[in-house]
Amino acid sequence: MKLHLSTSIAGGRSLGRPQRVRVVCYAAVFLAFTAGAAPGGATEEDALRLSRSIRERHMPFGTILDPIYDGSGALIGYTRCGDSAIWTGHYLAAESFRYSVTRWEDALDNVRAALAGIKSLVDVTGGDRLARCLVPAGSPFAAGILSEEAPHRHYAGTLNGAPYEWVGNTSRDQYSGVFFGLGVAYDFVDDPGVRATVHDLVARLLGRLLNDNWAVVMPDGSWSTVFWGRSDQQLSFMQVGRRVAPERFEALFGVYRFWYASSVVNPIAYESLDPHNSYFKFNLAAINLFNLIRLERNSYYNWWYQRAYRAWRNATGSHLNAHFNMIDRALGEPNGGRDLETRILLEQWLYRPARDEWVDLRGRYAACLQEDRSCTPIPAHERVNTDFLWQRSPFLLYGGGSGRIESPGIDYILPYWMARYYGVL
Repeated sequence: MKLHLSTSIAGGRSLGRPQRVRVVCYAAVFLAFTAGAAPGGATEEDALRLSRSIRERHMPFGTILDPIYDGSGALIGYTRCGDSAIWTGHYLAAESFRYSVTRWEDALDNVRAALAGIKSLVDVTGGDRLARCLVPAGSPFAAGILSEEAPHRHYAGTLNGAPYEWVGNTSRDQYSGVFFGLGVAYDFVDDPGVRATVHDLVARLLGRLLNDNWAVVMPDGSWSTVFWGRSDQQLSFMQVGRRVAPERFEALFGVYRFWYASSVVNPIAYESLDPHNSYFKFNLAAINLFNLIRLERNSYYNWWYQRAYRAWRNATGSHLNAHFNMIDRALGEPNGGRDLETRILLEQWLYRPARDEWVDLRGRYAACLQEDRSCTPIPAHERVNTDFLWQRSPFLLYGGGSGRIESPGIDYILPYWMARYYGVL
């Protein structure tokens, strides 16, 4: 186990006493847990193993899905199709950071595969809207997937001349994940083909949202969601559009920024009042603020964005969240305590089961305010298994499933490669 317990930060400055106390106490807890455990660590080998697993088992139709196994270990289906777009976007971001760090051809191949998957989610709809997921009409897994996603409705489409079914009722979450990945890929992968594909997808998706007045319109004319009142998300998408296709979106972004920058804080400040319920809202804030702020930087308008960022970080900064810590590092400065915490959390992640085993921590941790909410954040290795750990409440005392669904591990490879890129690892 490679655990680095240095209490200094870049440049040799020592941590303040409160920060040192937090770091040393937390490290002591971690070391007590791992005493006698098999050697491991937050290593490149683990990240590469997970990347291989994702390509082999989690992208059967080109986008992220999670396999379901029976008691004997045989594959019997796929699930979590409704969130395929958002996690394909996160996977694209992870592999883009990996390529920026390593320059390896297989990382570039994974970037291209993720982009092809996102492109398929757009092409299958007949043009420029985003599907949640897609499945070949003749697949033996289609019936199970479409039955599970029945509340979202599905539509017939074609892809490369073959019949497909795609799941609609697409949410803001799915768009946010895709734009997050596209923005990262454009700036961290200097491949002309990748950039051309990102340009095409951003222009199509953002152009359609603007034409439909920020409503997501399905083929039958129904609206699955609107972005009204979400200036944070609108401006983040427009910021990516301005960066990727300035000839089309630069001037319009200036108008949007003038009118809406001051209201970016409002929805995020409101959501930050509840640090436990609907916790996924904090991940959406993180990935949207990431592109919005890093592409703005020293502009006058960044002051308004920073107000929203402080509301988000004040609400989540103590949640022991490696992904959020890396967003904070990317948009800020090195911090010895936070960066050490990130390394510990990534190591803890490796002790988590790969499948959705049922977890019940009632009696082990005291509950506060709600019967499913612990009083303090639960260590990462003990938390409920899910599709992406860092978008689930760190206070959740129980949950999970039957142990048959395998999670992909994007919640490891994304903060890991960001940590490599920004010098935390």
